[in-house]
Amino acid sequence: MGKLRKALSVAIAMLGYVCMAAAQRATATDQARWKDEAARVTIVRDDWGIAHIHGKTDADAVFAMIYAQCEDDFNRVETNYLTALGRRAEAEGEAAVWQDLRQRLFLDPEELQRDYASSPAWLKKLMDAWADGINYYLARHPETKPKVLTHFEPWMALSFTEGSIGGDIEEVNLKRLQAFYNTQGTHATGDAASNWESRPHVAQAWMEPKPSSSNGIAIAPSNTANHHALLLINPHTWFFFRSELQVSSDEGLNAYGAVTWGQFFVYQGFNERVGWMHTSSGVDAVDEYLETVVRENGKLLYRYGSKTKPFTSRQITIRYKAQQGTESRSFTAMYSLHGPVIGQEGDRFVTIQLMNTPLAALEQSYLRTKARNYAEYKKTMELRANSSNNTVYADADGNIAYWQGDFIPKRDPRFDYTKPVDGSDPATNWQGLTTVDDLPHLLNPKVGYLFNVNDSPWNGAGADSLHKADFPAYVEQGIETPRGVHAMMMLAPGGKPRRDFTPETLRQTAYDSYMPWFARAVPTLLKAFDELPAGDPRKQALAEQVKLLRAWDDRWGVDSVETSLAIFWGTELLKTAARPAREAKIPTEEWVATRVAPDDLLKALVNASDQLTSDFGTWRTPWGQVNRFQRLTDDLAPQFTDAGASIPVPFVPGMWGSFAAFVGRKYPGTKRWYGNYGNSFVAVVEFGDRVTARAVTAGGESGNSQSPNFDDEALRYTSGDLGEVYFYPDQLKGHTHRTYHPGE
Repeated sequence: MGKLRKALSVAIAMLGYVCMAAAQRATATDQARWKDEAARVTIVRDDWGIAHIHGKTDADAVFAMIYAQCEDDFNRVETNYLTALGRRAEAEGEAAVWQDLRQRLFLDPEELQRDYASSPAWLKKLMDAWADGINYYLARHPETKPKVLTHFEPWMALSFTEGSIGGDIEEVNLKRLQAFYNTQGTHATGDAASNWESRPHVAQAWMEPKPSSSNGIAIAPSNTANHHALLLINPHTWFFFRSELQVSSDEGLNAYGAVTWGQFFVYQGFNERVGWMHTSSGVDAVDEYLETVVRENGKLLYRYGSKTKPFTSRQITIRYKAQQGTESRSFTAMYSLHGPVIGQEGDRFVTIQLMNTPLAALEQSYLRTKARNYAEYKKTMELRANSSNNTVYADADGNIAYWQGDFIPKRDPRFDYTKPVDGSDPATNWQGLTTVDDLPHLLNPKVGYLFNVNDSPWNGAGADSLHKADFPAYVEQGIETPRGVHAMMMLAPGGKPRRDFTPETLRQTAYDSYMPWFARAVPTLLKAFDELPAGDPRKQALAEQVKLLRAWDDRWGVDSVETSLAIFWGTELLKTAARPAREAKIPTEEWVATRVAPDDLLKALVNASDQLTSDFGTWRTPWGQVNRFQRLTDDLAPQFTDAGASIPVPFVPGMWGSFAAFVGRKYPGTKRWYGNYGNSFVAVVEFGDRVTARAVTAGGESGNSQSPNFDDEALRYTSGDLGEVYFYPDQLKGHTHRTYHPGE
């Protein structure tokens, strides 16, 4: 033991020496400032490893908040900023150049630095503290090896102000962007006019929809047993996309919830008075324009009304990791008054216009976390810098509310903005933004509830719902989803609002196992089977499968063979049905029930049965044997293996109508389906005299596979067992694992 102690002492001394060496690279002023900031804040880790941060000022709290995130998963913090800054290629190589170029078309580091310089003093303090927190972490943890970003500047916080899973920028198709700019051996030398006509026409590919499905439900006091407002917060994202934490200060900050790695605001969450949940919107807030290109005196211009205008340009250099060091590619980015050129259709250039107001977006994202009532929360929306998300809201005063985004450009309704419009016609231009008072909005509907589950808002509050006819078409492009049908059934059974909700019954609603998709589609399969001629061989081959499905209650479960059979059948059908249904804006279950031929329904069941038998030895395989949660490493691209330990998961992708979502699939070398998307953070909040909440995060809080908090929430996650949120200091008594200042 003596030798072991001596070895440990030497190791600790060496680590301290390395830490000191790293710290010495910072200036003495930096070190003194970091030390003072660290002394003013406290981090309490509870028994699940969740950080509860408190500082004297908001800036102090931000310093410790980002420090704690770096402790938990610096890799994800850095990766998010490599993406946001357009610098992923420096870590990943030339293949990432196009993603970086897309980002840099919109976010110019020099402009962000100017935005930082002109920021309000309070926000500048937060950005300064944010950078200090990360840099202090790196100085204290030399064992952490950044891929690229060894030092963070305060202005960088402005590059990543969108906390949702995918920002508007992802509307830009990378293949089309590459096809346009890949000839920039010529563009890079400045002769943009010499080669544009020779570029091939590249039509925008139809993209399969993301498996997105988030749920927000607000219940008014009139519909609850305790006469307190309730809020369900249930974002569906890639697993481990956000950190769960609490951040508070003596200046009135006290927010708890899900924080996208690297940001200093709670994106989905609540404070002691107000709660907010964001769901992806179907609003059309991004528009493409077809610019008519004209050559004059060897220069490229574009037609606008009766005149022509020159494209503006900006040089963008993207560095990328090479076999030997770093290399770079330079591009001449082109812009019309609508935005950057992102492709070409025929002989016209395609430009795109979208929200690009990072300063306002960061202000709004932070200020909403400090709102203490409806009026204050609404005021934050007047910044109008949340383009892609709806908001479901509840507060301690008993208010519940819904907003359809808050960045909705006004447009001429004569044009179809779901398709590229004629950029030469000034009438297609944006005409300012919709005011907050004119947004699709609900406040305290008489039915006593409201919800959004990524569908249109026209059924979100029963009889008190918003009316589609009252708004321009571009306000909402979505359709009813099976989860929308499910929500109406649960919140107003038989058409009558339920009036006895408790936090527990709202939790039960969030994990209700009914799947409306199959309730609509399976009867058509049964009908197709029943109408088969007596001598048809499928009559015997599918008899047992049909018998099970006929008696099935359309509910998922780990022991349910019917769930496995139905999911494999539905997945088989959607290989051909998903695209035409989406293009026709018809729910896929309705498409299957009314447009798919009986023979195709039966063929899909044969294929589903064969696939289950091939993969698992029998089609009578319970769903829990197929659908699994596994966390072996913290790789950004997860690694899965049937040889590793895993946990059965009862719930299914939200596309089938389940609120609780777990999107699993086969991976190379696996037969089982492993999830990497779906329920990520789930919370049920009650706004009484004291706010109370229960929550769970996918897997665990730490990204360190050696940490006890790496997967300690996995069983709770898969069973919907929400744990008590320790919001107040007295709740942390008996549940505190560690209390410390950053750097200790």
